[in-house]
Amino acid sequence: MVIKSVNLETVCGPSSKLPQNTHPEVAFAGKSNVGKSSLINAVLNRKSLARVSSSPGKTQTINFYNVNDAIYVVDLPGYGFAKATEKERERWGVMIETYLNTSDAIRAVFLLVDIRHVPSKNDKQMFEWMEYVGYDPIVIATKLDKIKRSQIDKQVKLIREGLGADKDTIIVPFSSETKQGLDIILDFMDQIIENEEADEE
Repeated sequence: MVIKSVNLETVCGPSSKLPQNTHPEVAFAGKSNVGKSSLINAVLNRKSLARVSSSPGKTQTINFYNVNDAIYVVDLPGYGFAKATEKERERWGVMIETYLNTSDAIRAVFLLVDIRHVPSKNDKQMFEWMEYVGYDPIVIATKLDKIKRSQIDKQVKLIREGLGADKDTIIVPFSSETKQGLDIILDFMDQIIENEEADEE
């Protein structure tokens, strides 16, 4: 996929009405310190479109990026941020839940986890909930450049076991530094656009 144009088209807060987009959507969810903004900037081929912050938990809205006027990249609020109040955490959870339950345009859901660690309780809950509402989450194991190549298979196995994912769940090791794994994510987006165009014919 060649990124020709990107436009932050819609920003939804807790009380906003979700857009009725006609293009397919791919949603990215993950803990607030997992490197989601860096991944989205890599996917969009922009340096700082999604705000990368030194204080996690900054994404408190659902952001819809229109890519090539063909597909939306949807940045969901980071969850599990320890310093957020319980009320804030609950609100972000409701926003994610409402979006995943009501948007008819979602074609893929990506769940980001840190490849260095066993998935947290929040990660497992999010994975299980995504499955419960009918999605097959694609897991992106971020921060790949922080571990040795020899550790990758072991860490991917720990993530699969920690999430309770079956052998068919796709896990993509990814680094926003080296861009390893980026081509796989872009290929998924290409396939979605192609499928959408084929359905319209």
